Amino acid sequence: MNWPTALGDAAKGLFRIGQTGAVVARQGIRWLQGDRPPAPRLLRETFEALGSTYIKLGQFIASSPTFFPPEYVEEFQKCLDQTPPLPFHVIRQILLEDLGRPLDEVYAWIDTTPLASASIAQVHAARLVTGEDVVIKVQKPGVRTVLLTDLNMLWLMARVLEKLAPKLSWASLSDIVEEIQQTMMEECDFYQEARNLKTFREFLDRQGITEATVPKVYEQASTLRVLTMERFYGVPLTDLNSIRKVCKDPERTLITAMNTWFASLTQCDFFHADVHAGNLMVLEDGRVGFIDFGIVGRIPKGAWESMSDFITAVSMGDAHGMARAMVGIGVTKRQVDVDKLAADIRGIYSKLDEMVPDTAILYDARETEDDINSLIMDLIRLGEQHGLHFPREFALLLKQFLYFDRYVHILAPEMDMFMDERLMRLQ
Repeated sequence: MNWPTALGDAAKGLFRIGQTGAVVARQGIRWLQGDRPPAPRLLRETFEALGSTYIKLGQFIASSPTFFPPEYVEEFQKCLDQTPPLPFHVIRQILLEDLGRPLDEVYAWIDTTPLASASIAQVHAARLVTGEDVVIKVQKPGVRTVLLTDLNMLWLMARVLEKLAPKLSWASLSDIVEEIQQTMMEECDFYQEARNLKTFREFLDRQGITEATVPKVYEQASTLRVLTMERFYGVPLTDLNSIRKVCKDPERTLITAMNTWFASLTQCDFFHADVHAGNLMVLEDGRVGFIDFGIVGRIPKGAWESMSDFITAVSMGDAHGMARAMVGIGVTKRQVDVDKLAADIRGIYSKLDEMVPDTAILYDARETEDDINSLIMDLIRLGEQHGLHFPREFALLLKQFLYFDRYVHILAPEMDMFMDERLMRLQ
């Protein structure tokens, strides 16, 4: 053991614990002074004040209706990962440290104003000395240390709670924290994101898919904390008027996006688990661009058959088939009445119909997200009422299908998402 390093890490940990205690104390004083918002809102505001780890934890809660109470899932939809950008001299120092050479040997120029800034990283436009336009994703300093300190503390608290209150052990709090830690550490590992991009590109090549693409990674300018990628120029998939300027057939473009994603479910090591409108672009040459592979889903082999059966049942409007598949996907300790579950599922379809947008109305990403998460929570809650507990991958998979269902209604309202012969069938 390196004692100076160990002591330094311990000091950082104690400092972070002190910061956390100060934020919690301020919220407690606020409560005592009579400012008493509902518990979910108070927790969200506390998380936002605590910074990167807790913002990411809030987003995990928002995307995990299988793990958390619905009122918290709903409230944490508002937990936006948008933070003030760091001054460029801080970003420049990280680039110098990680790339190990003068920046003018790598980049012809870098825009000092970021394109985006989030809790873990911020993104800058640039151009390589070889002439390619790129974006540079730079991890903010100290993020990994703060994440590990916070998550180790949360894991310890979860273990203590499980020991003090054995009734909580069924919720597997420590296991949930471990999954969160794995997810967050992957998001901090830009080598992993680069591998995801490379794997998806290889999948496209293997399948002979030329009408969709992902950004090229420039490995000579990428490290654990720096990811330099090809810059895409295009428009969001939901901007119908702009899409018409770059391609003649928006419906065909949507079919390309859907078939590519459907194929990845069975032919790639993972699926893109965040296909909201900002992460799907129609490029200037008409191709579909998939971006941001920070969140991906992996379906265990044993679970795929039931998930495939669920998708097939949805495509046929077979509520009984959906119920049987949900029983196969979920974990339960009691006998499930499939007929009753199927009857309850039929009520969900009326809500799905209400989500169909008026194509004349401008697409509202926030409203779409709220609708989709509400529907997922209803379905998950319904399963739990029947004694089922679902893996997180089920909610992620379902959410992407609902995104695509919304895109169909916007770009190709006459198309049947499940019966159109141009769409591939899942095997």
